[in-house]
Amino acid sequence: MFDARLRPLIDPPLNAAGRRLAARGVSPDAVTLTGFGLGLGAALAIALGAPLVAFVLIALNRLADGLDGAVARASRKSDRGGYLDIVLDFFFYGAMPFAFAVLDPDANALAAAALLLSFYMNGASFLGFSVMAEKRGITTDIQGQKSLYYLGGLAEGAETIAVFLAMCLWPQAFPVLAWGFAAICLVSALARVVLVARMLKD
Repeated sequence: MFDARLRPLIDPPLNAAGRRLAARGVSPDAVTLTGFGLGLGAALAIALGAPLVAFVLIALNRLADGLDGAVARASRKSDRGGYLDIVLDFFFYGAMPFAFAVLDPDANALAAAALLLSFYMNGASFLGFSVMAEKRGITTDIQGQKSLYYLGGLAEGAETIAVFLAMCLWPQAFPVLAWGFAAICLVSALARVVLVARMLKD
């Protein structure tokens, strides 16, 4: 919901940093993989009971997630880079609820399962439409320059990261936060399905 509004604010400094990294020979894929490593480190930190460490690692993961695209725009965009970017983001998103379930299975496992289900539904509605959009030649740059069609919704990247950071600051509130965000993701997924069904109506 907030991703498109944040783009004009975050893109200029990211693009400037991306140009500097590209000039030093840093590849977009290297930034993507570094960010993924930081994301997995955050999940591990949560599972080990160090949520504040995870908070810092999540922030760094998101910085890398913005920088890889900026480096690509300053050097060379590739299909492989776009693929790695979206797939590893989803891996990271799934690792976070799992880590909280590992941390405290009795308190967190059911809420984590609900959140993962909602992520699955949201991801399917998002990625399914991107395939159809490519097939029909539908494009957009509302969310910035992306490798695939980015269909907005209530639950996007900014909201997901904000919830993850809140979970790190208040790990004891994970069940409440997870159930609440799962509900938002469910509404977002269903809204996308209705919207896409209308868009693709023959």
